[in-house]
Amino acid sequence: QVELVESGGGLVQAGGSLRLSCAAPGRTFSNYNMGWFRQAPGKEREFVAAINWSGSITYYADSVKGRFTISRDNAENLVALQMNSLKPEDTADYYCAKMGAHASGWFSIYDYDRWGQGTQVTVSS
Repeated sequence: QVELVESGGGLVQAGGSLRLSCAAPGRTFSNYNMGWFRQAPGKEREFVAAINWSGSITYYADSVKGRFTISRDNAENLVALQMNSLKPEDTADYYCAKMGAHASGWFSIYDYDRWGQGTQVTVSS
């Protein structure tokens, strides 16, 4: 099984930036499509961004398009989410996820079968 570990969350002022990282210690996930989701208090987990195995295809939620960038370094077994121009509404726990072998799309939590423990992002106004 692939264990995913997120890092890089924290408290930042509106307009600031954070960079989240996702690693799979001791394992490689270069063959997998990967995604980032987030869950704000009292809300459902929602899609943020996704990237295919080679890094050549990316998808973004409309709410983060133009502000967030997903990338990966397969040699380092890392997937990153660069978040710029952060807004208070970006406050949430952010989760890295591995797409499952039987996924039918890119944007549903049910398309992903391995999840990290999450990292908290708080954007103050």
